[in-house]
This record gives sequence, structure tokens and C-alpha cells, in this order.
Amino acid sequence: MLLSPRAQARPYRSGTRRTRSTRSRGLASALLASAVSVCLVAAGAPPTPLGVGDRLFPHLGNPGYDVASYDLALTYSGSNTEPLQAVTTIDGWTTDTLERINLDFAHGDVQSVQVDGETADFATAGEDLVITPADPLPRGDWMRVTVRHTSDPVSAKGRDGGWVRTADGLAMANQADAAHLVFPCNDHPSDKAMFTVRVTAPNGYTAVANGLPTDVDRAGRATTWTYRTLHPMATELAQVSIGRSAVLHREGPHGLPVRDVVPAKDREALEPWLKKTPDQIAWMESKVGPYPFETYGVLVADTVTGFELETQTLSLFEKGLFTEPAYPKWYVESIMVHELAHQWFGNSVSPRTWSDLWLNEGHATWYEALYAQEKKDDRTLEARMKAAYGASDRWRTAGGPPGAPKPPAPGQKIGIFRANVYDGAALVLFALREEIGVEAFDRLERTWLTDHRDGTAGTADFVRLAGQVSGRDLGSFFQHWLYDEKTPPMPGHPEWKPVAPAVKAPE
Repeated sequence: MLLSPRAQARPYRSGTRRTRSTRSRGLASALLASAVSVCLVAAGAPPTPLGVGDRLFPHLGNPGYDVASYDLALTYSGSNTEPLQAVTTIDGWTTDTLERINLDFAHGDVQSVQVDGETADFATAGEDLVITPADPLPRGDWMRVTVRHTSDPVSAKGRDGGWVRTADGLAMANQADAAHLVFPCNDHPSDKAMFTVRVTAPNGYTAVANGLPTDVDRAGRATTWTYRTLHPMATELAQVSIGRSAVLHREGPHGLPVRDVVPAKDREALEPWLKKTPDQIAWMESKVGPYPFETYGVLVADTVTGFELETQTLSLFEKGLFTEPAYPKWYVESIMVHELAHQWFGNSVSPRTWSDLWLNEGHATWYEALYAQEKKDDRTLEARMKAAYGASDRWRTAGGPPGAPKPPAPGQKIGIFRANVYDGAALVLFALREEIGVEAFDRLERTWLTDHRDGTAGTADFVRLAGQVSGRDLGSFFQHWLYDEKTPPMPGHPEWKPVAPAVKAPE
């Protein structure tokens, strides 16, 4: 994500239960250890909101199961102020015996729930949908949960995120804690899953979602569009666009299909920007290795969000980024690269907890700045990092050190996206490169992406790998740079000093 104002399916047979090995793809055991103990509740106990123990979002995610796939079926009426009719089907397996299944869901009406084809009782608790199946589900059991519900595109009072209403329809912005305002899910990046999305809309609208199209079915006055991902995805990266859109196709490196989704009336005006994407992908591949997904493209929304967002395979941008003449060309391109870089850092390799956010935003900011330098920005990477060093102490005071950001205010989906995890975290990477050298740093970047592709990883994993690649014990280095209240001395630049905040003159 980049904030504004901008500073520089697994097979399933109905009625048949499947067991599988104890191999776990998703939820981190460290998070589950404290949460699973409250999962196995007595049948008569009141519904309780759960979570996987995330320090910043304690009630996000749910213990006791691992989602393998989501199937979202959405029906859009043509009005972006009316709730969509929806059916969400979740396939997965239990990691503990469950008398209840908690899903995150907070902004729609639930009409019915089935577990393995049988009607199940349900209730709400906080922002959880708590489901009681007819029989407890044993550990290692394959399960299917089907929820019929509405999905409200009008934001709840004091609760931002989820659907974004545009001039001609809808888009999604689920980061960090808002996917469950759109559909029931295990809304934590530690539980990635495959997605199938089906959108039915009146003729004249175009629906696009993550992944590749698999079917377009026109029936009467409506059309159903179907998309599937070929790689697992975190819920916060889901994207659905519905609008009077043009879908523009071009070819990227190695034949990669690139598709852009733009308001039909703006396609010619936006084309000079969109045609840059293949070269930007090639540039990123030259730095970190092959693009990790099946497709990429830019979704341009005619709306004001205050941010751009790296939704997987289809990054969301405000139209104003491309049409506002005040933004220099190099700057717009560097922002495009910021969201593109997230496809590697944050999407392919997702954070294990939200405290690991610095790995996402620090890397995206790093490659944004590097690209800007190479594209003739008037400020070099080193100059940008020196300025960041001057401000870093203030950022740490306001938002916490990069590795331990302060919690967000309630209901503010972008509350953790502060300067400390953008340029503040990129500064950590600059310090690391100064400490271990360019060659080791570049090898670390590529190895990180290869080792953790399509998975989740955290700060401890990065620290451990950096030590292995460099052949050095970097524990103390990272402890100071990621967790100290004050910014450590910059390796190789003893002259860099923090800049004290300006003192307000007395009135």
C-alpha cells in the first residue's frame, strides 16, 4: 500500500469427510499456541470472538482450521448503494477438534449456514460469525462451510474499508483488516488460500477479479464473470472490480499476460501510463527474479481513497494519480513500481503477523526509490535515505520502531501504515546493505523470495536468512534497527544525524 497525500480448489465430495496429514500450510504455530486453547468451547457456552493472537489485530483470524480455498459468488444489482447478494463457500481442514467454527464477518446479513451440506446454527460475537455444526468436527477433518449472506458496499459508521464505491461501480480495498467487511473469511495473512470469484452483474458492466478469467456466461439481462487464482492469496489482497470498464490487454516479459482495468471513457488518456507496465515488470525481474504470479495489471478506479493498493495480480490506483498534472512523470512511475514490488514482497511472500509489515512496505519503498533514482529523479537513493535518517527518530516516536509498530486506532484500516514502516523500514534495508555489502544484500533478496514463495514469513525468518547469506551474526544489528526507540548510527555514514523537530514559536 502507498498512502496519500504522497510523499516523495481442492476436490470435495458432498457428504464425504476427508482426513489429511498433519502438514500445515497456513496459520503460524506461534500464533495458534495461545489461541487454540479457547477454541474448544463447551456447546452451551455463549459465542465468543476469537483470534490468532496478532499483536496489532487481536481478533483477526481464527484458530482451529486452515482454509484451502474460497469460492465467492456475488450478485450486483447495478446500484453501488445496495447490498450484493452473496454465497461464500470455504473449503479447508481442521487443525483441532471444533465444536464451533469462527469466521470473521462484520458487515452483512447472514441468511443461512451449512457445514458439509447440513444446516448449522450461527450467531454473531463482536466481528465474528460463530457457527455450530450439527456434530463436532474432529481434528484433521476436511470441511466445507457455505454461508449465504449479503455484502453491504456502504461503509458502516466509524468502520472504513472493504468495498470502495467508484463513479461507476465498486472495487475492493481490504488492507489490513477489512476483507471480513465484504465476505466471511479467516481474515489474517497467515492463512492464505486459493480463490474462485463469480460476479453476476447487469449487461453493460464488466467484472474483473484476481487471477485469470475462466468463464463468461451471458444469460438474459445479466452476465456472470468467473476468475480463479493459480497461487494462494491472503484475504486482504482480494480484489473485485465492477464497473463500466474497459479491459486492455498487452504482453509482459516471457509472454506474461498483462491486463489493465480502467473506466472505459478514460482508456485513451491512461494508455501512456499503462503501456509502461511491461518494462516495469522487466526492471523488477532484473533486481529480484521472475514475476511470481500468473498475470498482472493496473486497476484504475474513479474514486478518492487516499492510497494505492497492491491487490494480488491487479493493483488498485486512484485515477487522480495519473491525471493530476502536479505529479512528475518519474514520481507516478515510481508509485506504480511500489505496488508492483509488493507482488513479490507482501503478496507472494506474505507477512506472518501484521508486526512484520515493515518487510512489505520497506521493500516496496526501497524498490520505488531505486527505480526513481534510475529514472532520473533529482534525488538519489542515498539522499532519500539520509533524509529518512534525519526523520527516523520522530517516526519511531509517533508510530513505534519499524519491527514493532504501534496498534491502529479502532476502525482505521490504514492506522498502521505510517512513515516508520515505509521510508523508516527502507532505511533499515539501506543500513543492512551498508553492513553486509551489495552482493550479499542482493543475494539475500532473491533467496528470500525463492525460499518463501507462495507462503508466509516473518521478521525472525528474515534475520535468520540474512545471517546465513552474509555468514555473520546479525542479531544485535537487527535488534537495534528494528526495535530501538532511537535510530542507531548508520554504518559507513557516521556524519548522519537525527534532525530535531522544529520548535513552534510562541504566539
